Amino acid sequence: MTLRVAVAGATGYAGGEALRLIAGHPGLAVSALCAGTTRGPIEDYQPHLRSLAGLHVQETNPETLADADIAILGLPHGASAAVSAQIAELNPDCLIVDLGADHRLISAEDWEAYYGTQAAEPWTYGMPELIRHTGPTQRELLAAATHIAAPGCNASAVTFASQPAIAAGLADGTGIVAALAVGYSGAGKALKPHLLASEALGSAVAYGVGGTHRHIPEIAQNLRAAGATTRSLSFTPVLVPMSRGIH
Repeated sequence: MTLRVAVAGATGYAGGEALRLIAGHPGLAVSALCAGTTRGPIEDYQPHLRSLAGLHVQETNPETLADADIAILGLPHGASAAVSAQIAELNPDCLIVDLGADHRLISAEDWEAYYGTQAAEPWTYGMPELIRHTGPTQRELLAAATHIAAPGCNASAVTFASQPAIAAGLADGTGIVAALAVGYSGAGKALKPHLLASEALGSAVAYGVGGTHRHIPEIAQNLRAAGATTRSLSFTPVLVPMSRGIH
């Protein structure tokens, strides 16, 4: 059986990566491509997706996304919650995957402190490798989920690096120091002066310093799942002149 997938934010980096994975999956087929402002053939925006050439990008609306078996939302933070609620109302059987941050955090207090808006409902966290010290495995939870929150990139890197030590009893989650070299694609395709090549080439720029980065509560939440006691950590991401990847 082939499942039909609609993708919002199809012309962006996250949406394009989702489409690359879908194109290579024998059980999935793209039924709709949506974006906020861009229109036209998908090859104008994602030329590497040759198997999808000829498909056109249309306006993002809940009706189009709900008319699929799976809806993937590659929208800016804060934009997914309202759209996903409408999709669920129109088609309760639609599996929704949010690539943004809207549904990642269990704690509404953490969301409001780091994002400054009202928190949305937390969804099943889309990291099958997440270690849980009690209850069912994350893979088991995901198998039964209809709403999935994809993890953040920095959060994934630090979680994968530190969770095994916590699960093995070698660390309790305190005193963790994470310094990451981050590529520029994580900032998305929107044009911003400080992200231009003329500003970035030959330099390294720390951002979200001093405990302000939004992935901190997500990382701490993951570490607590493995049995840690921490609610914070020393976390410094550094933009370096490469397109993608976290090392």
